[in-house]
Amino acid sequence: MKNKTLMIVGIIVLLLILLFPIRLQLRDGGTVEYKALLYKVSKVSRLISIEEMEAEGKIKEYDKGIVIEVLGFEIFNNVE
Repeated sequence: MKNKTLMIVGIIVLLLILLFPIRLQLRDGGTVEYKALLYKVSKVSRLISIEEMEAEGKIKEYDKGIVIEVLGFEIFNNVE
C-alpha cells in the first residue's frame, strides 16, 4: 500500500513539473509565451516594419495570432 501511494505521488509531481507553464513577456510589441517542458503557447503581437508591411500587402503595422508547439513540433499557427 505504501509503495502504491508513493508511486502515485511521484507521478503527480512529475506531471506538475512537465506541465506547469512559466509566463514570459517578450519585447517585440507585446508577445506573451507560456513555456513548460512539454509544450509552448505563444500569443503573438509583434510590430513589423513599414517595408515588410508594404512587401506583404498588409494594412496593419503588427502581426497577431497564436502559435502552439508540443515537444518542439508546431501544431497550430494562425499568425497573420
